[in-house]
Amino acid sequence: MVNQKGGVGKTTTAVNVATAIAVAGKKVLLIDLDSQGNATTAFGIPPEAREKTSYDVMVEDAMLDEAIMKTEVPNLSILPAIIDLSACDVQLASKIGREFILQKKFAALKQKFDYVFIDCPPSLGLLTINAMTAANYAMIPLQCEFYSLEGLSYLLNTVKLVQDNLNDKLDIGGIILTMYDRRNKLTQDVEAEIITHFRDKLFKSYIPRNIKLSEAPSHGKPGIIYDHRSSGAQAYMLLAREILKRFG
Repeated sequence: MVNQKGGVGKTTTAVNVATAIAVAGKKVLLIDLDSQGNATTAFGIPPEAREKTSYDVMVEDAMLDEAIMKTEVPNLSILPAIIDLSACDVQLASKIGREFILQKKFAALKQKFDYVFIDCPPSLGLLTINAMTAANYAMIPLQCEFYSLEGLSYLLNTVKLVQDNLNDKLDIGGIILTMYDRRNKLTQDVEAEIITHFRDKLFKSYIPRNIKLSEAPSHGKPGIIYDHRSSGAQAYMLLAREILKRFG
């Protein structure tokens, strides 16, 4: 899940899609690469319980299986994050092969999970590059506003650079419209623009603005568990079903 713009629903999407697919019976790993650690907090895991984290994997040479934790959701594990990740770009700047750290660490665990989702930080720095180098698909949550459209072109340029130089298997997995409100003229304009240029990549399941999705992290639960009847939870369950159909 990648977008260099913050506040577009990237973490909310990663948490709820991963949960929905785990509930569907798939073995899922969620990797939290954001120094804010919001994806980890969403499962009620406090900082003091995160003995080893994605920081230890990226900087301290810990192996993935040493840091992965089980969540209370059956079939769903998480690689937690802490604030120390914010210094990764500086600490890894002189390291040879720094773009391939996550890819190499993940190789040994690839067969243990059906799906792996990576929640990237809101930047196009080294952690995001590591995620895209390790991934098969870049999934792009896109808020329905003008600045999101403007930022999409920069993101797509970065994806192209990664494809050309680091990971030729990377593809655009899909664009997910978030904070969707059909009554809003700007939302309609953004939707029309995306359909014009990215019709084949746009998921049919749009994620509406929904207070229950915003409340859920404070209760340490994904939105689809906190209130599965809410419009946001229903939208994420439909999106998860669409992802399962698209990717097998």
